[in-house]
Amino acid sequence: MAGRLLLRAGSTTLQLTRHNVAARPLQRTMASVRGIPTDEEQATGLERRALQALKKGKDPYSILKPKEYAGTKQDPHIVPCIGTKRLVGCLCEEDNTAIVWFWLHEGEAQRCPSCGSHYKLVHHELPH
Repeated sequence: MAGRLLLRAGSTTLQLTRHNVAARPLQRTMASVRGIPTDEEQATGLERRALQALKKGKDPYSILKPKEYAGTKQDPHIVPCIGTKRLVGCLCEEDNTAIVWFWLHEGEAQRCPSCGSHYKLVHHELPH
């Protein structure tokens, strides 16, 4: 007798929980409500600043590929710097494994001591 009572009580609670689960609204995920957030919506801090600047057409942290220059005296390679001098490495030939390092100072364009390409130091302000 007691066994039957326990069996009935257990099946009744099971039926009640089944009905309660089905009656509750399903939880919605972010993808079903608004979609997956974009990079701009998720970005914070320095990344958000950089994305906002890129949207305005600026490149504050030199993220984009630099413009290619001929390397001549009239069209030297531009090297941004926040000081008055910077160490520059030149790969004189495409398949070269050695890098030629030299100091580039503010002022007129300077030549690479090995291949003769011209480089010019340009003052660059940081955005922060």
